[in-house]
Amino acid sequence: MTKEKSTSLSQLAWQRFRKNGVAMFSSFVVILSILITALGYLIMPDSTPNANEQILEIAAQKPGFTVTILKAPKLESVDNTGILTKIISGAETDYFSVPVFKHQVIGDTLLIETYTGAIPNDGELKKYLLKDFPQPIESNFTERTFVFGTDRFGRDMLSRMILGTRISLAVGFIAVIISLIVGISLGAIAGFFRGWVDNVVMWFVTVVWSIPLLLLVIAITLVMGKGFWQVFVAVGLAMWVEVARIVRGQILGIREKEFVEACRALGFSGFRTVVKHILPNIMGPVIVISAANFASAILIEAGLSFLGIGAQPPIPSWGGMIKDHYGYIILDKVYLAFIPGTAILLMVLAFTLVGNGIRDALDVKADK
Repeated sequence: MTKEKSTSLSQLAWQRFRKNGVAMFSSFVVILSILITALGYLIMPDSTPNANEQILEIAAQKPGFTVTILKAPKLESVDNTGILTKIISGAETDYFSVPVFKHQVIGDTLLIETYTGAIPNDGELKKYLLKDFPQPIESNFTERTFVFGTDRFGRDMLSRMILGTRISLAVGFIAVIISLIVGISLGAIAGFFRGWVDNVVMWFVTVVWSIPLLLLVIAITLVMGKGFWQVFVAVGLAMWVEVARIVRGQILGIREKEFVEACRALGFSGFRTVVKHILPNIMGPVIVISAANFASAILIEAGLSFLGIGAQPPIPSWGGMIKDHYGYIILDKVYLAFIPGTAILLMVLAFTLVGNGIRDALDVKADK
């Protein structure tokens, strides 16, 4: 395929994709999610590691809840964190957040009544020395609005949802990379060399294919142990089978083409023939299956976290949030499970529709 023809086909595919309004909107959702993931702690109201600042007095408050917060200084010093470290893992604050119902200054003492949400408020009375606070004293009070409310531990749901986006996209990205490396390698070997090599690889593919995906992921996770990185590898190792089958089928369809015969006549090695000349011609279907696998990886990770064998607390995972709060549905706190559930739905749907849009754009039989 000449460079001019390849460029023309790429432009035609892009034009088809742009005309697909649903796919374009889904792409916007994906890009927005990636942007949120990149900014991470910089845009989170709670920028502590894992968004794990717990204010038990305001646990399970509804979206839009607003309260006055006193920034009470910690006794121990907190090390300064660089901007790069903060973006990646957050930073501890040098104060405690204390929800305040009312306060007054008596002499050199700050007297506050903590917020409880009860009517009448029956919060604890706390005393602080004015000299321990930056002056003026009112600068230590701030009005804080929890857009998505708070969870059962009084943590900011919006911050944990933002960080959960990073977890879901990271799982999808790493799982797809692993599945592509394994699937393309085995599929290319089986399809190009055929014979007994093909028989062995396909026997292995069939064995893995026969095991239910979620069960296979659980088994790999239990062998490797629970944890953040383990679930990435487990999901990736369980999703390569479809990639291998597609790559093998595509290679079987073009291995007898003239350009492949020309490579053999020129004495090119099988590795060079596959990598430089065959794989670039079959990447369309691989891209489509990768988008589908990305959506599946997000869904599987959420399921594993719901079962308690995915990302472990206090790491915020959307599936883990549903697990922690599904019992609140009958307590007029349905938002605690509904918000992360909706996020999973939108993310999986977005990647699925993007994959469908790419498939339609790459369909050579479509009307030009």
